[in-house]
Amino acid sequence: PDIRSGSFHLTRNVGIDMTILFLCTGNSCRSQMAEGWASHDWPDGFDAVSAGTHPQGMNPITVAVMKEAGVDISTHRSKSIDEIDINSVDVVVTVCDSARESCPILPGVETVIHKSFPDPYAPDQNGTDEEVLKTYRAVRDSIREWIETLPASLDGSTLH
Repeated sequence: PDIRSGSFHLTRNVGIDMTILFLCTGNSCRSQMAEGWASHDWPDGFDAVSAGTHPQGMNPITVAVMKEAGVDISTHRSKSIDEIDINSVDVVVTVCDSARESCPILPGVETVIHKSFPDPYAPDQNGTDEEVLKTYRAVRDSIREWIETLPASLDGSTLH
């Protein structure tokens, strides 16, 4: 894809032109998956980072299901939005409703996109290991499908 809008130009063949911050509450699952997919699918178009409003640490199931899909996020760490250089961020994507509601005002960030994904983590999950993995895989795959459409949505015509 060759997306042109405003001051950025995004293709798979050029250097990083845009920094995207994926934000959720715990920065342990959905935002980490989004960062991993964006870096994997668009390595030359996005500088993807993630953070949480209340970081909880990396979820090992998240790391495992991403690895089985060919994306290694084992070196990622859960971080607070306070650790991100907001001056370098072009777009913020909130990936959960809680992060959307508590997203701070970020000076200089003109584009904020909200795309909520269900939280696969439930502390009282009573399913089998395979049922839990199935839930994580479904969220992982939903995020991947959406990330594949992200460059087209950044053309300015479909932003919310």
